[in-house]
Amino acid sequence: MKFLVVALIGAVLLILLRMNKNTLEKGMERLSVFWFRLAFAFFVLFLMNIAGGFIGIYVPVNIASGVILAVLGIPGFAALCGFAILF
Repeated sequence: MKFLVVALIGAVLLILLRMNKNTLEKGMERLSVFWFRLAFAFFVLFLMNIAGGFIGIYVPVNIASGVILAVLGIPGFAALCGFAILF
């Protein structure tokens, strides 16, 4: 198990060393944008639960719902609302 973890860390470090500055900065920027979108998605899910509680709609707050909302955006919001109404 330790060997697998060390090998994985080593592979990631080798990939990072092979990148130049521009691609590394672009990758880090995309990663930070994704984390911000994921945090905002959990905030929206929290607000959906508060607002949906008044009318009897429950949307689960879990990592799958957060990723769906972060990646898809407004269509993901509509899909989660549709799933909450149907099921």
